[in-house]
Amino acid sequence: MVKNKAQKALPKKWEAVPLKGSFMITAILGFFISIYWVYPQSMRYGIAFIIVFGAMFVASLISMTKAPVINERY
Repeated sequence: MVKNKAQKALPKKWEAVPLKGSFMITAILGFFISIYWVYPQSMRYGIAFIIVFGAMFVASLISMTKAPVINERY
């Protein structure tokens, strides 16, 4: 059975992308600013921002633990 090129290009395993440390700092700062400044002003926007920055923080944690190590000394 012959496979087409699109099926050959698909990765066999899921891999996390290495994210920068600034991504995690942005998630933490955005989470705290959302709690202390946005949430008291508008409950709906506050909850939406808390969810977005919480998801960013979880993504950065997954990236820290599951991403492959890349040597940048070249």
